[in-house]
Amino acid sequence: MTAIRSTRPPRLTAGTMLGGLALLLAVAAVGSAASTVTSSGLHHGGAVLAFGAAIAVGECFRVWLTGDRDAAPMGTAAAFAFALVGEVGASGRLGLGVPTIVAVVALATLLGVVPHLLAGRTVALDGLAHRFLSVVVLVVGWHAHLDGRSAHELSVVLGERHRGVIAMLMVVAVAAALILDAVLAAAVRATREGSRMLAVLGDELRAVLSLGSAIGATGVLIALAAKPMDVLALPVFLAPLLLTQFAFRRYAVVRETYRQTIRSLSRVTELGGYTETGHSRRVARLALAVGRDLGLSERDLQDLEYAALLHDIGQLSLSEPIPGGATVMAAPGEQRRIAELGADVVRQAGVLDDVALIVERQVEPYRRRHELNDREVPLASRIIKAVNAYDDLVGDDGGGSRSLEALERIHLGLAFEYDPVVVASLARVVTR
Repeated sequence: MTAIRSTRPPRLTAGTMLGGLALLLAVAAVGSAASTVTSSGLHHGGAVLAFGAAIAVGECFRVWLTGDRDAAPMGTAAAFAFALVGEVGASGRLGLGVPTIVAVVALATLLGVVPHLLAGRTVALDGLAHRFLSVVVLVVGWHAHLDGRSAHELSVVLGERHRGVIAMLMVVAVAAALILDAVLAAAVRATREGSRMLAVLGDELRAVLSLGSAIGATGVLIALAAKPMDVLALPVFLAPLLLTQFAFRRYAVVRETYRQTIRSLSRVTELGGYTETGHSRRVARLALAVGRDLGLSERDLQDLEYAALLHDIGQLSLSEPIPGGATVMAAPGEQRRIAELGADVVRQAGVLDDVALIVERQVEPYRRRHELNDREVPLASRIIKAVNAYDDLVGDDGGGSRSLEALERIHLGLAFEYDPVVVASLARVVTR
């Protein structure tokens, strides 16, 4: 039987568009800088090489953070500093044009990526793109509004106070660049995951307040200290950021280990024959898709994933497994008992009280939301209830008529057993 291939063209995502734009700007900047250097030479080559090396090394020491984010804190801070720096040591003003600065950042970034490619590691091109574009906007904005003549005029008008004003302007410019980077990263994630833009943007802005603030502050400090300290400012101020980066990396590794432990624990019901193979992972994957569609925050999505993975752990208390592990076929009393026992197991961890509440309330009918109070029936519980029922009815064959039949059966309990908003989202996600 001949397979039918879709003739639909590949979808143009935000990541693809940002990558294309970044590539065009990089090529144009390198071409313009090359002609400038050929005609007039490269002034202050030592300082330029020092900043380029710092950017490349920082990109080489990329780190994966929570929420599947990749970051290059040292490289980004060095790029910010290079965009803002006016004078370096006794050599005076750099006097580099915008194309030269952008070209150095682009080439250094690509050079830092090479070791990852040689080692066969994954390189997030969309992450590279939105980081590079935020630096480009910073370079263009800064040099368009505060060139050498403008700085001199400031010094004449404000006297000694002009240094403080320039420092404050640097902070504002870097903050704007970080916010732009967060907006671009949110656009990429929203299109890739099917999430709501505002919810993802909130997560990205919270990330900026943590590591992003350290990156921006380091970039400003290097730019201000480059005049009295020369290029020595780079290692002096990047070293603390490297230690901060290792701390964030360690936290991300611990969190990923925690997630893997919960995933392993969720398989106990499968190995014991209480649920179908892959049931908890399918429920977790689909629940996350529904949660993103409904605009849950990153923290709420984490609790939703953990609760979805462990939602059937209470079945281990049953003397005999439910046929097929389908709790949707069990009596309401039996469902409640499984949920309560599962919540008790989760509470034993001591740090998953919110997850335990989600597991406990997953069986509550939607019509009882006013009796129990919405605060006690979390949205995550209502999501798991609908998604679990869907997977119980469909199993590992999620397509075709069985999917439609499952959605129709769930619709029969609409506004009684299941939250209509959740069911509508589930239908959108399944169709998509």
